[in-house]
Amino acid sequence: MEYEKATTVICTVIGMDYASSLSYRACSLCERTLPDTLNDTLCKFCPNNAASSSSRLFRILVSIATDTKVLNVMCFDRAARVLFGCSADDFFHFSKLHPFAASNAAKILEGEMFRMTLSRPKNGNAQHLRAVSIVPLRSGFKPAIESLKEFYGVKPATS
Repeated sequence: MEYEKATTVICTVIGMDYASSLSYRACSLCERTLPDTLNDTLCKFCPNNAASSSSRLFRILVSIATDTKVLNVMCFDRAARVLFGCSADDFFHFSKLHPFAASNAAKILEGEMFRMTLSRPKNGNAQHLRAVSIVPLRSGFKPAIESLKEFYGVKPATS
C-alpha cells in the first residue's frame, strides 16, 4: 500500500508513544517550533526577534493496524485533538496535576477504531506518515480527556 496521495484507511489504534513529549511549543505569529523553556519567548524566525506568545500543539506518534499492515503515523494538532478532546495546552496542564495521564490516555485509546486519512509528509526528512483527518467509528467514543477526568475524579467546570 503506497501513500503517494492522501489515502483513507479503517484502522485500530494499537499504541501511542507517550514516553516522549506529546506536544511542543510554537510561536503564535509564525507557528514555528520554540524551545521548551518557559522563559524563552523570543522567536528567532519572526521579524526583529519579536517577543510573542506561544501555545502548545500536539505531536503524537501513534501505531495503527489496518486490515493489511501495521503503521506508525504522526498526529499533529488538528488530528490529535479528535483523539484527546482538548488542546495540547489543556492536556499539558492536566498532565502536570496527573503525571500518569499520558500513559493512561494511551491505554484508553488502544483498541479504538477510526477512519484516518493518511498522507506523506511534506518535509523530506520526516519518516512517518501524517494523519490529516481522524473520525471515530464507535458511536460511544469519548475523547481521552473525558475518560481521564472520570478516572481521576475531576469534576466538569460549571459556567
